[in-house]
Amino acid sequence: MPRRALLLLTAVVLALHWLVLVGLPRGGTDQGAPQRLAFHTRMVEPPPPPPPPPEPQAAPVPPPAPKPRPRPVRKPPPPPVEAPPPTQHAEPAPVMEAPAQTAPSPAEPPAEVPAGSSAPPPEVPADAAAPQAPSAPLSPARDPAMPAMAEASSASAPAAAASQPAQEAPALTAGVEILPPGAAGAVAGTEPPPVRLPPSARLAFDVTGEVKKFHYNASAELLWRQDGTQYEARQQIKAFLLGARSQSSVGQITPQGLRPTRFGDKSRSERAAHFDFERGEVIFSANAPRAAIGSGAQDRLSVFIQLGALLAAAPERYPPGTRITLTTVGARSAERWTFTVEGPQTLELPAGSTPALKLQRLPRPDQRYDQKAELWLGTDMGYLPVRIRLTQANGDFADLSLSHHDTP
Repeated sequence: MPRRALLLLTAVVLALHWLVLVGLPRGGTDQGAPQRLAFHTRMVEPPPPPPPPPEPQAAPVPPPAPKPRPRPVRKPPPPPVEAPPPTQHAEPAPVMEAPAQTAPSPAEPPAEVPAGSSAPPPEVPADAAAPQAPSAPLSPARDPAMPAMAEASSASAPAAAASQPAQEAPALTAGVEILPPGAAGAVAGTEPPPVRLPPSARLAFDVTGEVKKFHYNASAELLWRQDGTQYEARQQIKAFLLGARSQSSVGQITPQGLRPTRFGDKSRSERAAHFDFERGEVIFSANAPRAAIGSGAQDRLSVFIQLGALLAAAPERYPPGTRITLTTVGARSAERWTFTVEGPQTLELPAGSTPALKLQRLPRPDQRYDQKAELWLGTDMGYLPVRIRLTQANGDFADLSLSHHDTP
């Protein structure tokens, strides 16, 4: 092949390769301008975020509706007054007597009170209290050596106070009642009797007693102070290996005698009763229910001084057989105590021969754990106690005999 043709062919091939390299299609375009069709990129902007939804608007509060005016209530006209019928001479209607209430037999169950009824619950008799549990001697529950202690059992005292019949409340508010001898059906007098209090004194006693077949000896002291307007009485008993126990009474002196304000009974801890004569009640510190009291109420220590003051003022008013009843308050409850005048006696005591007047309180037949109390008041000592003997229902007893006395 001639050289000139070979060079021309080589130039054509090179031109074709150059066109491919610059990206032009074969045969070119209508405008003849080269265009890049491969590896072409561009930046695309993201679409704008959608607008947030509109916040819900609170519904408008409607104005309050006007209150309807109450319609006036028309009162009905009064019924016409009928003329009374003409008087007729007719026989009076017979009086209906209430049927006598008989106690249910043991086989009959007690009647149940329907729910919502206003009828009061059935009364619980005082002797239904639980039997007293044995306790250590000289405890507040069963210490027989305290002359002012007349509670049979501290275990049964709360139950007796809780089950106290409602009709006993008026009896507790009664004053001092004095019934002459032989007047069983008469009404006791309630007028305040005259009193004459003894001067201040300190009395010492020898004590003998028995607790659950255990015989013991002890010593006791009664301190009595008064200045004409105020008084204080304290009594303490001490026994070897048995401990000590004390009682106290403080209050005012009135024309009717002693008016206690506080009574305390202390063994391991103290229990007290606070008198409020203005309200006619006594408040206990042992969480016992309050008790009603009336004029002349005493506590279980002041009662012995008050009895002596009554007898000292008018001995002729109290012949043998006279009964003296007054409300007596302990550390847990209040009761009506009745003492009977037995008569004069002459005692042979450790302090010597002593004339005295004996009073006695017998156990109540409806109280299983009640005790017997015998009291001798020295007629030559301002009618202060010179001997006290307490006997429990189970036979335990304590006997206090005067050994000596002096002025405090």
